[in-house]
Amino acid sequence: MARHVLVASAIVAASLGLGIVGYHVTAGLTWVDALENAAMILTGMGPVSPLSTNAAKIFASAYALFSGVVFITTIGIVLAPALHRLFHRFHIADEGNDSSK
Repeated sequence: MARHVLVASAIVAASLGLGIVGYHVTAGLTWVDALENAAMILTGMGPVSPLSTNAAKIFASAYALFSGVVFITTIGIVLAPALHRLFHRFHIADEGNDSSK
């Protein structure tokens, strides 16, 4: 389970880094403001600083969509071991892996 949390944390850190660089380059935000915007988008809270250029708005749109996928992926990675154990506990098997035949 710890390995899954580590992988999910690495994905979130890389995604945050991508957002920071993207906001810094496209919107001309300072590194701290770029961090704030990237963190807010990545956590689903929404942008903080107003974006004035089209490039920044396009980046923010793409980053918001990307962040949604990252959220779903990391939740899946973290919860997969627990759900796997739960399925085993209730003897839920795959259709193709039915050993009772």
